[in-house]
Amino acid sequence: MHLVRASQGNEMKRIWLGVSSVVLAGSGWGQQQKAFVDRYCAGCHNDKLKSGGFSWNRVDLANPGRSADQLEKVIRKLDSGMMPPAGMPRPDAASNRAFVRSLEDAVDQDAARHLNPGRPPLHRLNRTEYANSVRDLLGVDIDVASLLPPDDMSHGFDNMADALTVSPTLMESYIRAAGKISREALGDPSASPAMVTYKVPRVLSQIKHIDGTPFGTRGGTVVTHDFPADGDYVFRTTFYFSGPGVFFGQLEKGERIEIAIDGERVALLDINPHMQATQDLRTPPIHVTAGPKRVSAAFLQRFDGPVDDTVMPVEQSLVDVSNANVPGLTSLPHLHDLSVIGPEKVQGISDTPSRRRILQCRPASAAEEIPCAKRIITSLVPAAYRKPVSDADVEEILGIYQQGRNQGGFESGMRLAVQAIIANPQFVFRFERTPANLAAGSTYRISDLELASRLSYFLWSSAPDAELLAVASQSRLHDADVLEMQVRRMLADPRSSSLATNFAYQWLHLQDLKDVYPDDYQYPNFDDSLRQAMWSETELLFENVMRQDRSVFELLTANYTFVNERLARHYGIPNILGSRFRRVELTDPNRFGLLGQGSILTLTSLANRTSPVRRGKWVMDVLLGTPPPPPPANVPALKENQTQGVKVSVRERLEEHRSNPACAACHKMMDPIGFALENFDPTGVWRTNDSGFKVDPSGVMFDGAKLSSPAMLRQAILVHPDAFLRTFTANLLAYGVGRVLEPYDMPAVRAIDRDAERSDNRFVALLMGVVRSAPFQMRKSPDAVSSTEAAAR
Repeated sequence: MHLVRASQGNEMKRIWLGVSSVVLAGSGWGQQQKAFVDRYCAGCHNDKLKSGGFSWNRVDLANPGRSADQLEKVIRKLDSGMMPPAGMPRPDAASNRAFVRSLEDAVDQDAARHLNPGRPPLHRLNRTEYANSVRDLLGVDIDVASLLPPDDMSHGFDNMADALTVSPTLMESYIRAAGKISREALGDPSASPAMVTYKVPRVLSQIKHIDGTPFGTRGGTVVTHDFPADGDYVFRTTFYFSGPGVFFGQLEKGERIEIAIDGERVALLDINPHMQATQDLRTPPIHVTAGPKRVSAAFLQRFDGPVDDTVMPVEQSLVDVSNANVPGLTSLPHLHDLSVIGPEKVQGISDTPSRRRILQCRPASAAEEIPCAKRIITSLVPAAYRKPVSDADVEEILGIYQQGRNQGGFESGMRLAVQAIIANPQFVFRFERTPANLAAGSTYRISDLELASRLSYFLWSSAPDAELLAVASQSRLHDADVLEMQVRRMLADPRSSSLATNFAYQWLHLQDLKDVYPDDYQYPNFDDSLRQAMWSETELLFENVMRQDRSVFELLTANYTFVNERLARHYGIPNILGSRFRRVELTDPNRFGLLGQGSILTLTSLANRTSPVRRGKWVMDVLLGTPPPPPPANVPALKENQTQGVKVSVRERLEEHRSNPACAACHKMMDPIGFALENFDPTGVWRTNDSGFKVDPSGVMFDGAKLSSPAMLRQAILVHPDAFLRTFTANLLAYGVGRVLEPYDMPAVRAIDRDAERSDNRFVALLMGVVRSAPFQMRKSPDAVSSTEAAAR
């Protein structure tokens, strides 16, 4: 939140000058604090410092809880070096820290007297949590994007309860998804023939081998397809064409495409160089048993070496070549899509991993069916509902099983039972019930079972496993030693990778990378393979810090990274071959940490140039937790590349906004940060010139630090370690509790950071601080019990 939109500089001065009014209103304000304010805010006592009805004269340190939101703004800006504003005397680091600590202590002591752990709304499983919970319950990986609509994001995360709204249409989607999943998990002998098509993106290079396809092939695609029953299936392929009747690529006689299942060839198709765009290639019917299988379609590799391409001799995607339209430009054929059609001649359902997990017994007679069904349901329901269940819960599902059994036999009944379990609100929602007879507005500790769900969805983005549920059912999870043991066990589990692929992915805005398409004329070597490698590099750095329990500051200072051949070649790192990612040591300090990674540098750029504004805003928001306000309305876009026929640099173009009084204050903060990264081009490649201009990375940060390189920017950020640590912890806590943090949560954030400081700010110390915190383990009862709350009880 910001006091004004138009000028962050004016806002900072108003806050900084207004701090002096705290002296007038506060009680017990010490002489040191008064001297601090008088020295760095001389002549600022102004009772009329107001904006939009806000007045710092209302800040009362005798009751700091009443002004916590305003005081948190001051703390945040002092920590990050944004206060005092430019042109005003600046205290030394020790004095600044002492003053901030006095503000923090005032707020924190009041928070301790008026504990408020917050009250998250009813939490619906988001798509990722739903898919992971289904996987761990039934042993089947689902394409959740085809089953459920995208989740809304709130404050950067898609697991915030306030954004996980519910509508009748959405609940219908969950019911339809449950039906499809139950058939996928147990197979469907009555499955009708259908065609499932997997498209290959135009931005994916098909010049070289694709991971997952058989060796000796290039390009194509590989997918995991779930075959619903044993039967005959046809595999259909189509190809890209550059025009009507014009096959894309240099296609010569003898070109072939191989269809393989789980790495074993099942068909080899000759490609007719004269085929039309409306034609496709199909295999004869091939018998395939039920279950998930890896299916690939890839071209046989006829030679190894660079393609004869005078424009882009290294890598190319179809977009690069088809958009270039350069005479003599050549490439190779590209697969457009792979379709699986079937089944025909169904012969039953073979055993699959999901069937083995679900069907713990197989009745040999009608008399054994009910006992077997009850045994299976009794096993599934507690795991699905994440708690011990009553006989009534089991009988409800057993009744649904009986309906299906009467229509089509035992397995038909089990399919309907599984559908009912994963469509049940107790699976789809994470209920946290208020204890009976609790006074309105009081705080209470959530139950061990509710804590187990919070913990598992935090660390795994999935449901608690059997061990965690057993500990919670015994009411032992609130024991500090038991809790820490469970956290460390869960971190060692591969499922904790979700902290990298979900938390870090969203905290760092990596999802924005999928929407960036660098101009294929200027950056022809950028393709989807490189984009995927950039994602992996950043996620692997975060996961290394997590698994090795390193200081979280290593995210900024790491003198190593993780690359495969594609990314190493992009960075100019020699002697890396193959698709496997490996750790390499870095020698250039400008590449250290997140600020030197292609993912961050690309997602903060435009298609045809860098954006110092985006890069500066990203640093302020993601790393320092002090996002600038939105730009004023009706600000014209920058003129691109040329002004009246004369080429101008990016720095010169931005002068237009810095000269606008409505824009100047924010741009003076953002632009120098972005300029410090200007030696990296829009795809993260190091450069010294841009469009004929020598790159000028010089600037001055808002705290007065001189900048001229990524390494100097990193050092300028590390001068304010509390700001980075607070931002990281606040994001981790918000993700963990699944709600937007409020000013009353910041004392808990500071307590976590102070405890972790004794452990060198290591990842596990911060994580354990989150798990032990009041916002994570406690809850506030409503001021008045609603009808929904009463029903939940």
